[in-house]
Amino acid sequence: MDYVPPDLSCERCEALKTISRQVVRQRSLRGGSHLRRKVIKVREMPPEIPWNIVEIFESITDAFFVLDREWRFTYLNARAEPMLGSKKELIGKCIWDELPEAIGSTFEKEFTRAISRGVTVHFEEFYPRLGIWLEIRAYPYQGGLSVYFRDVTARKQSEAMLMERSRLSGFGAQVGIALGQGGAISEILNRCTQIMIDHLDAVNACIWTVKQGSDRLELQALAFATDVRGDAWVAPNEPYTAAVCDYIRPDSSVVETIARTHQAYLTNDFRDRDRLGVTAWLERVKPYSGEQVKAFAGYPLIVEERLVGVMALFSRQPLSEEGHNMLEWVANAIAVAIDRSWARSELLSRRESLLFRLASQIRNSLDLDTILGTAVNEIRSLLQIDRCHFLWCWPDPQHPSLTVTHEACNPNLASLLADYPTEKVTVLVKKIVNLETIRIDDISNLANLDNQEQVLLSTLGVTSQLLIPLATRSGQLGAVVCSHCSGPRPWGESEVELLKAVVDQLAIAIDQAELFAQTRAAANAAQSQAQQLEGALENLKQTEAQLVQTEKMSSLGQMVAGIAHEINNPINFIYGNLSYASDYIEDLLELLRLYQQHYPNPAAEIHHKTEAIDLEFLKDDLPKLLTSMQVGTERIRQIVLSLRNFSRLDEAEMKLVNIHEGIDSTLLILQHRFKGTAKGPEIQLIKEYGDLPLVECYAGQLNQVFMNVLSNAIDALENQIPPKIITIRTFRGRWCDRQENQFPEDNCIPNAQDPTPYAQFVAIAIRDNGPGMTQDVRKRLFDPFFTTKPVGKGTGLGLSISYQIVAEKHGGQLKCISDPGQGSEFIIEIPIRPYK
Repeated sequence: MDYVPPDLSCERCEALKTISRQVVRQRSLRGGSHLRRKVIKVREMPPEIPWNIVEIFESITDAFFVLDREWRFTYLNARAEPMLGSKKELIGKCIWDELPEAIGSTFEKEFTRAISRGVTVHFEEFYPRLGIWLEIRAYPYQGGLSVYFRDVTARKQSEAMLMERSRLSGFGAQVGIALGQGGAISEILNRCTQIMIDHLDAVNACIWTVKQGSDRLELQALAFATDVRGDAWVAPNEPYTAAVCDYIRPDSSVVETIARTHQAYLTNDFRDRDRLGVTAWLERVKPYSGEQVKAFAGYPLIVEERLVGVMALFSRQPLSEEGHNMLEWVANAIAVAIDRSWARSELLSRRESLLFRLASQIRNSLDLDTILGTAVNEIRSLLQIDRCHFLWCWPDPQHPSLTVTHEACNPNLASLLADYPTEKVTVLVKKIVNLETIRIDDISNLANLDNQEQVLLSTLGVTSQLLIPLATRSGQLGAVVCSHCSGPRPWGESEVELLKAVVDQLAIAIDQAELFAQTRAAANAAQSQAQQLEGALENLKQTEAQLVQTEKMSSLGQMVAGIAHEINNPINFIYGNLSYASDYIEDLLELLRLYQQHYPNPAAEIHHKTEAIDLEFLKDDLPKLLTSMQVGTERIRQIVLSLRNFSRLDEAEMKLVNIHEGIDSTLLILQHRFKGTAKGPEIQLIKEYGDLPLVECYAGQLNQVFMNVLSNAIDALENQIPPKIITIRTFRGRWCDRQENQFPEDNCIPNAQDPTPYAQFVAIAIRDNGPGMTQDVRKRLFDPFFTTKPVGKGTGLGLSISYQIVAEKHGGQLKCISDPGQGSEFIIEIPIRPYK
C-alpha cells in the first residue's frame, strides 16, 4: 500500500467498539436496509462523541468489518472491499462461506477465541488468497465482533530480507571458523556440512573429494537434518544414509555432470528446464519436491582449474541469489582447504619433518604478518643460510617496484627492508610476473646473468640466491628469497622442491588469511548492522508508543474542548438571564406587597390559596433560590473555563501563560480522584503558590506534564493509610537554590550551553506522602515503557513523555526525590523565556 496506517489510540478503539455495537443494532432494526448507501446517524450516540458513524469508518486508514454472532458480515468499509469483496456480495453472508480458505487457520481460531472468551485479539497472519501479510485487531462486543486489519507485507518482506542476510553472514562466518580450526580433512568437511544443515535449513549435505591419482569421487562428509530419519526420504528396510545418498551418488548424472563440466547446478523447482541433461535424475527426485525438498544446489570444488571435489545439498527452502553467492564462496573456501590438506599430506610423506613443522606453523595462523614472519625465520633456520626475506612485487607497467616486508638474517648483515625503485628491479619484476624460479649457486660463475641483476646482487653483497615466486588467488605477486653472502652455496633439488611446497602452502595461507579477514569483516558488518537495526527498531517502538500517547492526549484535549464549548453556550444563556429573572421577581414581590397593603382583606378564594402555597415562606425563599442558581451557574462557568485552559487547543505555539491556572485546571479535572470513597478517605491537597511571572511555554503540553505527575501521585496514595497528602509548591528560581543538600552539585549547575541564571527559571514541586521509591526504580523512572503499576493499569510512557516535554521542548529539568517510606517529590524546572 502507498500509505502508512497509524495505530488507533485506546480511547478511539473504545469509541469505535461502542459505535460498532450501535451500528449492528441500528442495522438489525432497519430490517436489512444496510444495502442502501445512506449515511446512518445513530440517535442513541453518546453526547461526548457526536460523530457521524459511517463517515468515521470510511475515513480511518485501516480496513474494517463487523460480524454478528452467526459470523455474518453486517458492515465493512471501503478499505476492506479490495481485500474481501464488495459490500453487496458480502453483507449478510457468513465469513467462512465466503472465505473458505480461512477455515482452520489462525483467523478462525483467534476470532473464535475473541467471541468465546470476550477478549481482544491481536495477531499477524499470511493471507494466501491475496498473497499478503495482514495485521489483525479484533474486538468482541455483545452483538458480535469488530475487526480492523492492515497490509504489513512490506514490513514482513524487509524483516525476512534482513534475517536472510544475517543468517547468510553467520553461515559464512561459521564456515570460515570451521576451516580455520584445522584438523583432518574429513573432520573439517563434516563440520562444514553440519553448518550447512544448521544454517540453510538443508535436508542433507555432502562433500566428495577426487581420489588422488584418479578421477573417482570419494564421499568425505555427510550430514542430515535431525528430523529426516524415518520420513518419506527413507525406504522401508533400507538404511537412511544409503537411501538419501542414492539421489546424489558420485556416478549419478547430476554429480557426474558437475564434475565433468566444472559448472555449478542450482534449481529451486525440480520441474524446471533441464540445463545439464539430467532429466532422469530430475524425474527421480521430483516426487519428493512436494514433501521436504524444494531446492538442490551442487558446486564443483576447483583450485587453479583443478577439480578437487564436489559439494551438494538438498534444501527445504528455495535458495536466493544471495544464498547462491554465499555457497559459491563457501565452495571456493572448501576447495582451498582441501587443496591445502592435500599439500600437507604430501609434506607428511617426506622425511623433512622440520619443514613440515614450518608449514603447519604457517597454516595455524590467520594473521598475515605472523605468517610471513614465521616463514622467513623457519626457512633460514632450516636451510642454514645467511638471509631469507619475503618481498611483494608491484608490476605496474610504468613504474614496477619491489618491497621487502619481512626478513630473517645474520646479525652482522645490514637489513634489506626497503622499497626498490624501477631502475634497479625491472628484469627481476618480469621474472616474478612470469613465475620463474631464479636459482644461482655462484654469482661469479654465471655467465648468462643479466647485467642489472648482477649489479643489484653485487651491491647487496649476495653470492648465492634462490628465489621462488608466489601468486595468490586474489592476484597478488610475491617471492621468498633465500640468499647467502659468504661464498657459493649450491641449492639441492630436494631443497628447491621442498621450498616450492612451502611457498605453495604460504600462498594458500595468505589466501586463507585474506578469506578470514573478509569473513571477519562481513561478520562484523553484519553484527554492526544488526545492532543498528535493533537500535532503530527500539527507537521506532518508542516513537510509535509516544505518538500513540500524544494522539491519546490530543483526542482527550479535543473532547474536553468540545464538551466545554457545548456546555458554555447554554450556561451563558442561563447565567445572562438570571439577573433579569431576579429583577422581575423582585418587582412581582413588590407588587404583591402593595396589594397586601392596600387590600388587606382579600377574597376567600385568594385567602385559601395564600395559605395553601405558604406565601410568606415563598416570598422569603424565592430570592435565596435565585441566589443559589447564580452561584451554581458561576461554578459551572469556572469549570468550563478550567477545561478550556487545560485543553489549550488554540495554543499550539509558545505563549505567555499563568502556570497557576494550568495547575488549577488540572486539579479541577482530577478533583473526583481527591474525594473520599468506600476504599479510603479523601486526599488532602495543600497549595503553596509563590509569586510567579507569566511563562512562555507550550501550555497544553505542560498541562499534560502536570496531569501525569499528579495522577502518579494519586496512584501512589491509593493504598496509603491516612492521612493522604499532596503538596504543590511553586516559586521563582531553581530547586537547588533552596535545597542545597538534595541533589549532587552537578545537577544544580546549568548545562554549559545554558547560561540562563537561576532567577530566570520557575519551579513546580509536587510531593506526596506515599510509600516512596528505591534507588533502582528512580534510575529507570523516565525510561520508556517502565512502570511499577499492575499489568493493564500503566503504559510506562507518562513520565517518559513528561521528561521529553520538559527537557527537550522547554529546555528545563524534571527531577525526582524519593526514598522508601519517605514519599516522593517531583520537581519541574522550566525557563521563563525559551533559550535563543
